Amino acid sequence: MKEKKHIAILGSTGSIGTQALEVIAAHPDYFEVEVLTAQNNADLLIQQSIKFKPNVVVIVNELLYDKVFEALDPHHIKVFAGERALASVSQMDSVDLVLTALVGYSGLLPTIKAIEAGKPIALANKETLVVAGELVTSMAREKGVNIYPVDSEHSAIFQCIVGEFENKIEKIILTASGGPFRGKKRDELVNVTKAQALKHPNWTMGAKVTIDSATLMNKGLEVIEAKWLFGLKPEEVEVVVHPQSIVHSLVQFQDGSIKAQLGLPDMRLPIQFAMTYPERLKTDFERFDFTKYPSLTFEQPDTETFRNLALAFEALKRGGNMPCVLNAANEVAVEEFLKDKVGFLEMSDIVANCMAKTSFVANPGYEDYVATDRETRIRAAECIR
Repeated sequence: MKEKKHIAILGSTGSIGTQALEVIAAHPDYFEVEVLTAQNNADLLIQQSIKFKPNVVVIVNELLYDKVFEALDPHHIKVFAGERALASVSQMDSVDLVLTALVGYSGLLPTIKAIEAGKPIALANKETLVVAGELVTSMAREKGVNIYPVDSEHSAIFQCIVGEFENKIEKIILTASGGPFRGKKRDELVNVTKAQALKHPNWTMGAKVTIDSATLMNKGLEVIEAKWLFGLKPEEVEVVVHPQSIVHSLVQFQDGSIKAQLGLPDMRLPIQFAMTYPERLKTDFERFDFTKYPSLTFEQPDTETFRNLALAFEALKRGGNMPCVLNAANEVAVEEFLKDKVGFLEMSDIVANCMAKTSFVANPGYEDYVATDRETRIRAAECIR
């Protein structure tokens, strides 16, 4: 019998983490849960831990340690708390694969620590490569660590280039749904509410990713992530709006041939592919039926209305620590939008202001990224006051 793959899920209570556990539950002979972590959602973390019986659990919010410990100690599950525990837990010898499903900048250090320990990464935390793509990918090369993309778009590209690794890619085409405000102009978005922005037409995601999708920042972050995952130049990455979210992305090779990966919007498929590659395990997911989608449409993104996508391309072209600035400013802006403290269009203004005024570092190291993140967050907060 094949030995089970022991998985550490960093961020198990979020959208990706919970769906990853669904995949694991469907294949109990293939996977074993070794580590689960959560930031604040102690109740769900406790439920997950009792069901999946991991070896180790981390609750990052130290104030919740006693609650989690008391619930899980009778089940002989080790419980740790804090940022340091989160960063080090993926280095355990018993871990075979680390799924980084954390949201935002918080995913960077744990991913770096996992790479240092030589652990393969299933990467759902795009901000890791946005913030420090050069550092992370060079570390992965040195350690011989594979990074398997979990984002549906990057998984699609990865699936398209399997068996094509020696062939030159002319460009990749990332598809975007366009979010809930596709087709609207700036004057129609001035008074957009949080509730409206959180209604994504095709995907069920956490609040941060859903807002990023509505502003097209999510696509901008994916553009930067794609550059590092697939070793591309900025001009080799294109974005098209595809409202049906059936074609998850495309690759065009130097002979002009285009490959696309299609399927119904279901994050469990790219999660499972990243966790099982190179195998494809049988699933009971709903199958795509071409006759139910007689029309698949594509259009250019409106970067004047949705400035964040243009800002992301600008950050990618400028390089250095500029994508880190973009990410930090956006994280602050989204957080304040979700608190009803800034307007929908103001989020782009905050990002642009920070990109214009934060110190530029052409060849940053890890400490530079930390300093840039801190400086940008202070500047973004000043923009809001």
